[in-house]
Amino acid sequence: MERAGRKNCNNANFQLWRQDSQPIELDSLKKQHDSLDYIHNNPVEAGIVEKAEDYLYSSARNYLDIKGKIEISKIDAMLC
Repeated sequence: MERAGRKNCNNANFQLWRQDSQPIELDSLKKQHDSLDYIHNNPVEAGIVEKAEDYLYSSARNYLDIKGKIEISKIDAMLC
């Protein structure tokens, strides 16, 4: 982190995340669902849980009608 911070003049000491991300417009339900699947599967890919809905703080639980830690608005209801 310290080396990355020295390479970027926008930082004083450290850099924790990339600053060159390219935003993607989620202008279709398919793009939204693909992004949601990616986010839900991150704990699975990291080996933290076996199934996305097993991660306590994941909205994947809400999509399977399992009580989650936070209330969400499901994507299907957002774009119609």
